[in-house]
Amino acid sequence: MKLGFLLNGIAHTVLRNFSGEITSVVHDTRKITAGALFICLRGKKADGHNLISEAAAKGASAVLIDAKFSGEISVDIGIVRVENTRAAMALVSANFYGDPAKKLRLVGVTGTNGKTTTTYFIESILRSCGRKTGLIGTVGLRALGEPLDIHFTTDTTPDPPELHFIFAKMLEMGVTDVIMEVSSHALALHKMAGLTFDVGVFTNLTQDHLDFHGTMENYRSAKAQLFTQSNFAVVNSDDEATPTMLEYHGKAPFFTYAINNCADFRALHTVCRPIGSTFDLELSDSADIMPFNIPVGGKFNIYNVLAAIGTACALGIKISSMQAAVARLCGVPGRIQSVPNNRGLNIFVDYAHSPDGLVKIINTVRETTAGRVITIFGCGGDRDKTKRPIMGEIAAQLSDYCILTSDNPRTENPFEILAQIETGVKKNTDQYKIIENRREAICAGIKMLQPADALIIAGKGHEDYQIIGTTKHHFDDFETATEALS
Repeated sequence: MKLGFLLNGIAHTVLRNFSGEITSVVHDTRKITAGALFICLRGKKADGHNLISEAAAKGASAVLIDAKFSGEISVDIGIVRVENTRAAMALVSANFYGDPAKKLRLVGVTGTNGKTTTTYFIESILRSCGRKTGLIGTVGLRALGEPLDIHFTTDTTPDPPELHFIFAKMLEMGVTDVIMEVSSHALALHKMAGLTFDVGVFTNLTQDHLDFHGTMENYRSAKAQLFTQSNFAVVNSDDEATPTMLEYHGKAPFFTYAINNCADFRALHTVCRPIGSTFDLELSDSADIMPFNIPVGGKFNIYNVLAAIGTACALGIKISSMQAAVARLCGVPGRIQSVPNNRGLNIFVDYAHSPDGLVKIINTVRETTAGRVITIFGCGGDRDKTKRPIMGEIAAQLSDYCILTSDNPRTENPFEILAQIETGVKKNTDQYKIIENRREAICAGIKMLQPADALIIAGKGHEDYQIIGTTKHHFDDFETATEALS
């Protein structure tokens, strides 16, 4: 593909032309092959502009540089300057794959908690109504209801070259509707540039990722960016950040959902249990009340179901066809996932890794636990440090006993992370212990259990690895708990 075609719709200046074919679009020098366009990105740890000579040596034919770069480029390579290489990367990637997103219905889900489960619920409802769906998010990729074996490097939202390749692959497979998690990082880093979402969904906003965004205001504004790119919005009117989302959405149409406040879709008479819940759905434009049964537990999952119902309605699905679909919903790996055993022990694995997420999982399990609630958790390294004592305080207040352990310590000293969590725990209780080794912590928690108790293993959920230093080691909470039981 010619460089000029890739730059369609992008303001740019060609400093040195390349007339040959561009064979790939990359921003990681490890992925360069002959004929690649190398996009120079500025990151916290490295600046791609310092890697131009390496890119040329590996076979790149052209580079995209930003307006701030004023260095000399002595190697023989095509050079194009744009204002912002991150925003340009999204548009170049779309052009390279023939802009497949324009041929798909896109649903983007953002929020601190509930993104993964909400996308799964939307996918399930749409599939039950005959739509051909694709799913992109934290747990991986699905197309037409089956896992799609394409790996991407980030945790939640793929980088644009990977994302548009995924869109193209899904389109080729016959997918019509793609539901994807949209993280605040993805929005702040312009990964979504050029995309138009048929529906944007907002779940909630609580403290997380302040290591990246700096302030809650910045975090909220990053989330809200999704709604400047959405034709329709589905938002949680019980959340304080929703007015901001709608402000960014402007005068475009929207639905609200809620349990406490008035909304287009409101759940009444809610009954919540860890293994299933019920509610009556009140519609703002109808006097009818519709009963719903969902086979997944927790009040937070009622919110997720409401978001999915509102989204399906925004996409033209009739509400009358959703009761049966909702009754067949399945849980998501690592989201209040029960660990089966023949000893009658209540053990749950959950991805909760923010203060609000921890509150929700402990309260949900507490509702039906006659004995003690024991919580095992930690906090990730190289991430928001301010939430560590807060999560310690929450766990201590809501649990009967806590075991503090390592999550993904990354390049931080795990004992320093645990000490920061402990400052919040010991304000409220002395019923805790610190076991840095996560496997040992899970074994210790299971040994403590009596039949009436419940054990929560929080923080990693579906993840099958632990990052220590810069290395990923195989580790799976569910698998470890199963082994400990045997």
